[in-house]
Amino acid sequence: MNQFTTDIVEALVKKQDITEVFRSHLETAVNSLLTMELTAFLDYEKYDRIGFNSGNSRNGSYIRTLHTEYGDLNISIPRDRNGEFKQQTVAPYKRSNDTLEAFVIHMFQKGVTMSEISDLIEKMYGHHYTPQTISNITQAMSEQVEAFRSRRLSSRYACVYLDATYIAIKRETVSKEAVYIAVGIREDGSKEVLAYTIAPTESAFVWKELLEDIKERGVEDILLFISDGLKGMTDSISSVYPEAKYQACCVHISRNIAHKVRVSDRAEICADFKLVYQAESLEIGQEALQSFVEKWKASYPKVTKSILDNPYIFTFYGFPKSIWRSIYSTNLIESFNKQIKKYSKRKEQFPNEESLERFLVSQFESYNQRFTTRCHRGFDQARSELAAMV
Repeated sequence: MNQFTTDIVEALVKKQDITEVFRSHLETAVNSLLTMELTAFLDYEKYDRIGFNSGNSRNGSYIRTLHTEYGDLNISIPRDRNGEFKQQTVAPYKRSNDTLEAFVIHMFQKGVTMSEISDLIEKMYGHHYTPQTISNITQAMSEQVEAFRSRRLSSRYACVYLDATYIAIKRETVSKEAVYIAVGIREDGSKEVLAYTIAPTESAFVWKELLEDIKERGVEDILLFISDGLKGMTDSISSVYPEAKYQACCVHISRNIAHKVRVSDRAEICADFKLVYQAESLEIGQEALQSFVEKWKASYPKVTKSILDNPYIFTFYGFPKSIWRSIYSTNLIESFNKQIKKYSKRKEQFPNEESLERFLVSQFESYNQRFTTRCHRGFDQARSELAAMV
């Protein structure tokens, strides 16, 4: 008999209101989730000495009241020293609880496992729901998955980021598979996840299929694609969008350089290459590249040759200057992929492809809702220039 059951029995014996038992245990459960969430964010336990050198730490908490059918919960929202932690357990400004179904889907989106959700539901409602029952509730998202995959898209995007991340999925055995994701930014700076697909490995052929899908759903014109330089990617893009330009991720190029030189040279050579893609103009960037080659060609001839042979380093300089920092790398989509990985790690693995798709679409729709009315950095100044580009 666990503590929750013991408290229920004691309240019944004493003819007390068991609502307070539910309220108390729910309050404890939510506060425990918040504490665990901050621990996961900081990546060290509360009294672990590693935290003293982590660059961030706990910084107390503040109290919020959440109204539920069992009474008011006193929720202690933890804070970090750098002000970077954004809790996900309780929605910002929310003051009342959702329906059971909405609560389950919300927890599922945040990566809470079916067993953990089942335990929380038992504490909230006093009934035991098996992980399978909770899973059945999330089946309601299956229609959302199909609607997301088939929805019509805008006819024109200023740029589209392409990147894949790997998530564990069970077929007959468990293995990490590639989740292909395309994120687009319109001329007005609003952005959205356009499409996704799942395959065992990343290949240019699958990317071509994904691009053909978004074209069939209404995307006629894309000015620029940005990706990490997968072999064959440019051919796949040009076969579907022959007029689009292509930018290789300069941050990925820098990482590749670091892997091919001595450790003692990494910081210096990467700093020199950064001058190539963070210059004030195309001309200055080209001069920086020549200086880079002259300086390092004797020590690393293959590295400098690969840079000189890459025709997609300077593409972004042909676009409005206010968006250069946004389009010379795939950082935008990589940060989103890290968030997906963060929530998916709690599940360890997905039992099938349908379960993974429901999880992914819940993340994508949340992302689209947040950013469909926001203007990405620099695009407000570049709107008229982008509209005039062909």
